Amino acid sequence: MSDPRFRRILLTGVGVTVALLSGATWGVQLLLPDTVSLPWFGEIGWLSSLLSGFVLVSMIGLSVFLMVPVASLFTGLFLEQVADAVEAKHYADLPQANKVSFSDALIDSLKFFGLLIVVNLLAIVIYLLSTVLAPVIFWIVNGILLGREYFQLVAMRRLGRKGANALRKKHRPTIWLAGFLMAVPLSIPLVNLFIPVLGVAVFTHIFHKLNKSG
Repeated sequence: MSDPRFRRILLTGVGVTVALLSGATWGVQLLLPDTVSLPWFGEIGWLSSLLSGFVLVSMIGLSVFLMVPVASLFTGLFLEQVADAVEAKHYADLPQANKVSFSDALIDSLKFFGLLIVVNLLAIVIYLLSTVLAPVIFWIVNGILLGREYFQLVAMRRLGRKGANALRKKHRPTIWLAGFLMAVPLSIPLVNLFIPVLGVAVFTHIFHKLNKSG
């Protein structure tokens, strides 16, 4: 956090996240009518304002769920910059990493994004049936998926796709635990704004530790 280069990327990431959530809120509010007409009461203007406020509060609550797919998309946007910043500060003796093209990273991110959406849609029934255990199940499911994605894309810079797959499969429990610990703060409004970029930094450190240990 003390590194100006990393801090700039972090603030950019937070700005993009706020813009995405604000855009979604604005889009929903556009669909609301300016006035609402009720039987016996006629047109009520203040009800529309009340609904707009409700949408804003709801979107903050929904960010608990929306931030998981947003975090997935962020790997395609910021992975290279964040990993480079971390390695320049902590692993300066290493040779230059192979550049993962933006298109490749974005394609992988979109694939994982689609997988996240499908898995969470299928898991909604489980969330509803599990009541008090729903948050834990949510963290477990998304922790597995986020850990897989973040580690895979970070490792590909040094090992290529085949080497990244092999190392990820060898250290599944560690990677899943890191993904779980990332999914938990992603469900905390405001705190979750910082997690996607910080997650790349954490997984960069995890990759180097696991790669060094074999």
